[in-house]
Amino acid sequence: MPGFEVIGKEEMDQIAQIFKNGGVLFRQGFDNLRNNCFKVKEFETAFAKEKSSQYSLAVSSGTAALRVALASINIEEGDEVITQSFTFVATVEAIVEARAKPIICNIDETLNMDPIELRKCINEKTKAIIAVHMLGVPARIKEIKKICDEKNIHLIEDTAWGCGGNLDGKKLGTFGSIGTYSFDFAKTMTTGEGGMLVFRDKGIFEKASAWHDHGHQNNPNVPRWEDTRDTSGFNFRMTELQGAVGIAQLKKLNGVIHQQRLNKQMIKKELEELDNIKFRELPEGSFETADALIFFTKNKSIAIKCRNILVENGLNTKILPEAYTWHFAATWEHIKEIPENNPNYKKYLEPSEKLLSRAVSIPISINMNKDNPKKIKKLLKSVLS
Repeated sequence: MPGFEVIGKEEMDQIAQIFKNGGVLFRQGFDNLRNNCFKVKEFETAFAKEKSSQYSLAVSSGTAALRVALASINIEEGDEVITQSFTFVATVEAIVEARAKPIICNIDETLNMDPIELRKCINEKTKAIIAVHMLGVPARIKEIKKICDEKNIHLIEDTAWGCGGNLDGKKLGTFGSIGTYSFDFAKTMTTGEGGMLVFRDKGIFEKASAWHDHGHQNNPNVPRWEDTRDTSGFNFRMTELQGAVGIAQLKKLNGVIHQQRLNKQMIKKELEELDNIKFRELPEGSFETADALIFFTKNKSIAIKCRNILVENGLNTKILPEAYTWHFAATWEHIKEIPENNPNYKKYLEPSEKLLSRAVSIPISINMNKDNPKKIKKLLKSVLS
C-alpha cells in the first residue's frame, strides 16, 4: 500500500502545471483558459499505454468505475451479477446501485473467486461476472474468462488491488470486457480518490464515457452546452487535480511494485521457517503486486493472537483478521439484496468463512524497516509454537 509513501515533488510539479496554465480544474472545456493543459486526458492516455489497452476512462473512484462498467454493458433491473464472497463492500454496492441482483460465489485458497463454484452460480439471468484480484494476487482469471466466453457473459475485473500485476505476462484488468481500478489513498498508486476503466470494445467505451458525464457524448462538432446525447447518466468525472497526481504516480508504479515484491519476499523467507502456517495460494504464472503477505493458521483464535502480538509491538495486519467484516459478504446484513437473492447464504458461504477466519494478512510497504522481517518472525513464533 505504498502509493502515499512516494508522493513528492513530481506530484507537486504536475499540479503546478495546471495553475501555470489557467487553473482549470474541470476535465473538459474552457479551452480558451487552459493553454491546452488536459491532465485527465493525459493520464488516461498514459494509463492505456501502460495496460496495452486502446481505451481508458478516468473516474472519481474505484466504486464509480464499477458502477460505470455495469451501466456500459446495459445491466438492468432484475439481471444477476456474480461476484466473490471476499471483496470490499463496494463491489456489491455497485451491483445494487445498478438495480441488479448480487449473487455471491465462494472463494478458494487464492482467496479469489473459485471457478468451480462460479459454474454453480450461473443461470439464464446471469449477465455479468465481477472477478476481484484481492490484495494483489491474480484470480484464476483464465479459467473464469473461459467460463464467461462459453456462456457469453461479460467479465469485469475489479483490479482495485491488482494495478501493475499480471498473469502469464498479460496485465490484470485486460482479460475481460472491462477492467476497473482504484486509486484511493491505500492503493499501490493513489490520487487520493479516483479510479480508471480500460476497455477492449469501442462501443462499450463510448457508452461508459457518456454515462459517467451525464450522457455527454462530447461531440466535437458542437460546443459542450449544445452537446448531443442519447442516454441519461451520472457525474463520475475525475478532476484535473486527480489526473495530475495520477500522471506522476503512474510513472512510479513499476518501481513501487518492484520494491514491494522484494520486501514481501524478505518477510516470507523468514516466515517459511515457522511451523503451523500455510501461505496463500498463487495461480501459476502470477506476478502479484505484493500488497500483502497472507498465511493461514490452524484456527481463528490463533489468527487473532497473531494480530494482537503484532499490534502490541508496533506492527500491523491488514483486513485479516481485524476488518474482514467490511470485506466478507456473509457479514453484510445491511445490504438486503444479499439475503433476498442468496438463499441460506450464511450457510452457503461457510467454506469462505473457514478460510478467512484463520487468515493473517501482513501489509507490505515500500519504506520498510529492514529489521521488520526478523521481528515479525520472532513475534509470530511465540504464538504459533
